[in-house]
Formats: sequence, C-alpha cells, structure tokens
Amino acid sequence: MFYSVALIAYIIDMFFAEFDKLKIKHPIIYIGDIIKFFEKRFYKDSIFSGILLTFFTLSVVFIVVFLLSFIDNIFIQGFLASFTLSSKMLYDCVKDVIQSNTLEEKKYKISMLVSRDTKTMSESDINKAAIETYAENLSDGVIAPLFYLVCFGLIGAYIYKAINTLDSMVGYRNKRYEKFGKFSARLDDLANYIPSRITAILIAIIFKSKKALFEFKKYGSKHESINAGLPIASMALALNIKLGGPTSYFGKIKNKPFFGVGKEDIEKSDVLKALDLKIKLDLVVMIILGVLYVLYKMV
Repeated sequence: MFYSVALIAYIIDMFFAEFDKLKIKHPIIYIGDIIKFFEKRFYKDSIFSGILLTFFTLSVVFIVVFLLSFIDNIFIQGFLASFTLSSKMLYDCVKDVIQSNTLEEKKYKISMLVSRDTKTMSESDINKAAIETYAENLSDGVIAPLFYLVCFGLIGAYIYKAINTLDSMVGYRNKRYEKFGKFSARLDDLANYIPSRITAILIAIIFKSKKALFEFKKYGSKHESINAGLPIASMALALNIKLGGPTSYFGKIKNKPFFGVGKEDIEKSDVLKALDLKIKLDLVVMIILGVLYVLYKMV
C-alpha cells in the first residue's frame, strides 16, 4: 500500500492544485494527446477499434509511469501523483462560479464545468449545476484517483486517470462514438464502481446525515450512470434539496429523475454548504491515511 505517497500527494494538491504558476503542461493533457493521436489515424466506427484505442492509451501510460515509479523518493512520487488529484481546483472552480457578480458571468463560468445548456439558466439552475458537478467530480477527481493511488501507487492513479480521460473524450452516445467509445465508457463504469460508493458514504458521514447514508442508493440508482448519481443523491439528501430534474442539453429537455427530497429552489447558501465539505474531507482523508501508514509500519 502507498499511504505515504498518497498523503504527500493530497497535501500538495491542497495547497498548489494544478501548479499553474510553473507553466508546465499538465500530465493529463499528454494523455489526451495520446488519445487524439490514435483517433486521428486509426478511427473506425467499431467496438474493436475502440478496444484498440483503450489498450494503446493504457499501454503508453503504463510504460511511462512504470519508468517514473523507479524514482526512489516519496516526495517526487507524491509530487507526480498530485497531478492526478483535483480537489482544490474543483473547489475553487465551483466557488468562483457562485461568487461571480452577474448572472451572465455565472452562466459563462458554469458552462466551463458542465455540458448542459447554460444560456437560459436561472440562479437556481446554476446553483443546482454547481452542486451536482461538485458532488460527481468529488468521486472522479478526488476519491477515485486517491483510491487507486493508495492501492496501486503511481501506476494505479495514472491508469485510472487515463481510463477517465478516455471516457470524457470518446465515451459519448452519439453517431461518432457510440461504438468507438463503448469499451472506454464501460471500463470507466467499472473503475468508478467502488470509488463512487465510497464518495457517497463519505458525504453522508461528514454531513452526519442518516438519510443520505441509508437512501443515497435508492435515489442515485435512478441516474442513467451506475455511478454518477450516487454522490449526487448523497449530497442532495444531506443538504435537504432536490437535484436533477428536467435539464436542457443541446436544445432539448431531458427529463432526468430527481435526486433527493426537499426544496427545488437551490440558493447560493446551499452551494456554500456543499463546499463546506472540503475542509472536513481534507481532515478525514489525512487522518485516515496517517493512521493507516502508522499501522502499516507497525505490522
């Protein structure tokens, strides 16, 4: 287990996030470049071609990170691993949305975080989207890479990010990617199965919500994704609000189910309550990793 590296990576991400001031290309962008390289040259409208894309991408990432894993320094390992986490960036982006001065500014900033239509959004719609993206990405951007980092080290964290990046780039149900991205999408579902449930449980525990703890699966299972709805439902139940519901995508209303029970008019204060999770989550994660590291050394 890689408790020390995970702890260092988490602390680095807490303070420095994406290392924007260093003006270096983020490693995940390189993974995206690998995917674009293969798609540009070898795209075919078939599931088999999509399988080849996945194995090609994961193989390249594995070889590179495998070589980097030989660096025998936990601080360098922690630094490299921190790029797979996005806790601070996620928090800052969502907070930046709701702190904007005008509705138009909020619409623009939330459009950078979600795929839904934003031009006709109300304040409540924006606040709802902000909470939903925060809850869902707590799993994809924080708990999942941390889980694979703890279990499998640097290689595990980057392989997960490669799978997640594949899904975000080709895992769409449209004419171009229905077949080509199907394998990547299913692999992403598998990779996120455990982390999404851990995330939902952590949200419920940190907010001390029995309702969220025992009912997140009831509401979350209504989502078309086997994973994404769980942390969203847990957050909704913990905050006593309704998330989901009819939402506009590409000019068409999608009748999504509601997640949670409570008020439908989502306010800025509700988003701030959701964001309050971060400080407590940081503390919980660091304590758990610290305790596990000590126990590991004692055995």
